[in-house]
Amino acid sequence: MSRLKDMYKDEIMDAMIKKFGYKNAMEVPKIDKIVLNMGVGEAKDNAKALENAISDMETISGQKAVVTKAKNSIANFKIREGMNIGCRTTLRGDKMYEFLDRLVNLALPRVRDFRGVNPNSFDGRGNYSLGIKEQIIFPEIEYDKVDKVRGLDVAIVTTAKTDEEARELLRLFNMPFAK
Repeated sequence: MSRLKDMYKDEIMDAMIKKFGYKNAMEVPKIDKIVLNMGVGEAKDNAKALENAISDMETISGQKAVVTKAKNSIANFKIREGMNIGCRTTLRGDKMYEFLDRLVNLALPRVRDFRGVNPNSFDGRGNYSLGIKEQIIFPEIEYDKVDKVRGLDVAIVTTAKTDEEARELLRLFNMPFAK
């Protein structure tokens, strides 16, 4: 079992109960899943770019990535409905906690001029999203084998009812929010 999962069961749950006054341990919000998404715009011209993006995503997440297809045609971008345009993966359970641990403690501190993540990127229902500009901040990615620097989106889905609860939950997981 991962270190963060143990920490959630012990310290984080107690701190959340103390701060928000929950009457039952089942009321305490938890992280439900983490969704990683990588849009690959050049995939329409270059199929190899999508393969490289998928392999990077699988290396980062530790599980198989799914190819995403365009939902509708956009003439200005030369995209037709059904074209492969990206990849995504959903992390749950131990892999999710392990990824969150690596994101917070290894990857984010490696970002140049890092002053913390935006504390206002919540959606109003307790879910947090952040964009990462380059996949090379993850230690598993070998810089020499990267064909192109790509970004990815990270969506952290929680069971929290409000943004305040979710912000406190992520703060207790050591998410480095900007002051």
